[in-house]
Amino acid sequence: MSGAECLYSCEDPAVWRGIYGKYWAVVEAKSAGKGKTSGKLLALEKWYQEELPVVISARTEPSLTCPELVKLMEWKLTRGKFRPRLQQLVGSNTEEAVLSCTKKAFSLLPNVQSAIAELSTLKGLGPATASAVLAAGAPGEAAFMADEAVESIADLRPVQYTAKHYSLFLQKILHRTDQLNKVDSEQDWTPHKVELCLWAWAVASQIQPLLLEKFSLNDAAHETKEKPGKRKETNEQPSKRQKTH
Repeated sequence: MSGAECLYSCEDPAVWRGIYGKYWAVVEAKSAGKGKTSGKLLALEKWYQEELPVVISARTEPSLTCPELVKLMEWKLTRGKFRPRLQQLVGSNTEEAVLSCTKKAFSLLPNVQSAIAELSTLKGLGPATASAVLAAGAPGEAAFMADEAVESIADLRPVQYTAKHYSLFLQKILHRTDQLNKVDSEQDWTPHKVELCLWAWAVASQIQPLLLEKFSLNDAAHETKEKPGKRKETNEQPSKRQKTH
């Protein structure tokens, strides 16, 4: 069982909270390893995780502008596999189309699958990018379909960039979110937060394992649901178009 897979099975919220506390250290490590674009990921990550959600929630009706959607795609491609053609496709959407589509998608929640389908009508957007839009504006209902997070769940490997696969992924994430909130006195776990932990563990395991050395999942994965002591938290596929994710 891989580390990230073992994390998904872990029922100890103290372990999850500790890993969540390492999230930005993992982002910094990944950003530093980007060579010529070192530092770019960190700036984009802070924008996506901290600034964009505030902007979306401040609007009378949650939505994204075209420049915001283009920047979101830049974040996604910098964080994962770089596909410049996708950014061009996203940028070819009109401002009116992006505002109308994202507004409608958020209005369809809590029906996440309908919202994903609506967002996927925009050029350059598939289920993965659509899930990033929803996770930014509704982290309590959606999780970003990051490769590392999906691959941390054995039943979901290999990753398939389809609405059906995202639905299966979200079901797994919602289950773990519910379980953590049942045993954690703070009850502040969301699908997006769970997904961030899975990503952080998988990435750190590859590029900086020392960040995780104090966490032992071999025992934690088999914990009973006994409530632990409270711990504070530290701080896309048209003809001749590139496949969208």
